[in-house]
Amino acid sequence: MKETWHFIDSGNCSPAYNMALDEALLDWHSKGKVPPVIRFYGWDPATLSVGYFQKVEKEINMEAVKKHHLGFVRRPTGGRGVLHDQELTYSVIVSEDHPEMPASVTEAYRVISQGILEGFREVGLDAYFAIPESKEDREALKNPRSAVCFDAPSWYELVVEGRKVAGSAQTRQKGVILQHGSIILEIDEDKLFDLFNYPNDRVRERMQRNFKNKAVAINALREKPLSLDEARTCFKNGFEKGLDIELVPYTLTKEEEAFVQKLAKDRYESDDWNYRK
Repeated sequence: MKETWHFIDSGNCSPAYNMALDEALLDWHSKGKVPPVIRFYGWDPATLSVGYFQKVEKEINMEAVKKHHLGFVRRPTGGRGVLHDQELTYSVIVSEDHPEMPASVTEAYRVISQGILEGFREVGLDAYFAIPESKEDREALKNPRSAVCFDAPSWYELVVEGRKVAGSAQTRQKGVILQHGSIILEIDEDKLFDLFNYPNDRVRERMQRNFKNKAVAINALREKPLSLDEARTCFKNGFEKGLDIELVPYTLTKEEEAFVQKLAKDRYESDDWNYRK
């Protein structure tokens, strides 16, 4: 018998709601109210999310965020700035003491990401895990120079033809792992690079040029573009295969929905949270 997990496909939601639901699921799972969960979602409007520790004033060009009519939210997870636009976003909520979960963050990341790896194979791309080879690369992980998420190498990053195809972040609270991330279908590099602060134009140009060699969207690698619906199906199958589980659709109760709405309003819509120093 395969283990059954909840599957939630939220469709497009507000930035605050997206982060609140991920946090709520972590909370409910820690209390034993729900089994492990895989969730898919999108963003309305397209949104820049920043990592828990990022300094907005220093790193983010809020004028550009407004100019592009983007949402803005701080994630409960670490990592750097991510533009959520033409992508399938996923989250995985599972207990740290789940029998299949290794104790180390890096190894747990690899186990969870196996689901995404299988999803890429379902869409016909030969993805694999990158492991930083050199001492320099490993050092670079500790001191990322860039505020842009897709610009930095990571342990067990998913790559196709040497370029990063998905970016993920993880937090552990209340004995539960929350990992969420972006599976990018299309990427607007100019828009993405508008959203960050640079010492000067030369630095921006250099970073943007380098970016092309480091990251790539799914549809740049396929002859026939992948639709969001196809991506959902493929990555749902991928998670079932990669984690050897069965996903059973779940709909929030009225009470659960109200809890998420309140958390979204109280925390993730608040300037205190999003812009905190």
